[in-house]
Amino acid sequence: MSTLSTSLPGGTWALGDLPVTRFGYGAMQLAGPGVMGPPADRAGALAVLREAVDLGITHIDTSDAYGPRVTNRLIAEALRPYPESLRIVTKVGATRDEHGGWPVARRPEELRRAVHDNLRALGLEVLDVVNLRLGDAAGPSPASLAEPFGALVELQRQGLIRHLGVSNATAEQVAEARSIAPIVCVQNMYNLAHRHDDDLIDLLARDGVAYVPFFPLGGFSPLQSSALTAVAARLAATPMSVALAWLLRRSPNILLIPGTSSVAHLRENAAGAGLRLSAEDLAELDRIGR
Repeated sequence: MSTLSTSLPGGTWALGDLPVTRFGYGAMQLAGPGVMGPPADRAGALAVLREAVDLGITHIDTSDAYGPRVTNRLIAEALRPYPESLRIVTKVGATRDEHGGWPVARRPEELRRAVHDNLRALGLEVLDVVNLRLGDAAGPSPASLAEPFGALVELQRQGLIRHLGVSNATAEQVAEARSIAPIVCVQNMYNLAHRHDDDLIDLLARDGVAYVPFFPLGGFSPLQSSALTAVAARLAATPMSVALAWLLRRSPNILLIPGTSSVAHLRENAAGAGLRLSAEDLAELDRIGR
């Protein structure tokens, strides 16, 4: 674990040898509607990124597929020269089509191109962490990842990537990746209502591997639960604050990357994640997804 000093809730975790705040920021929502095109408020998008760093966040999640080629350029414009403590995590394995779809792009040549695209847009010589996105927009799908993951391992050997991870992966694919090369994180859908990765989270925690839930607040369909609403009302908090606070309490290896295009909402998320949950609150919330 890291000794990085931060007042953000949850403290820190190390992605390999790279300490990050457990409360991070996901840049996907900085692109236009449907994660396509530029933001309606470019100045506002840049302000959110600068506020994230000002809050002490050292973990930003992105991808050159967002936009496409929008969020990485915003990150570079807002934050270069990058603070020494900032870690940018990106992902490859999918692209965008003219209809806003997410077609897979996992052939070795596509992955090489994507890594170089991320390096160029972010203005970096080496990427801190690259996640291999598996499955498709519908979720994980069982298939060997040996060829695409091996292509990323080769790019790591060339010095273009520091650490590797997987995203949208089954537990079997996580195990296969770890049999090929070390990984520092798994990025999957998980929240109060979607608890399918409980066993995987506990296994990774024992091995010092981070688990990064995407859609921690339910994604495009926000979490709806009478129990969540009841706990939030009792604490005079928003349901989303309670959901984030629960994730930080769920396991020490969980890293949060809630996204927003609003400075005020970013501050609310950071404050809400520090909400104190009692044993009674936790027990009530745990029943939602079980």
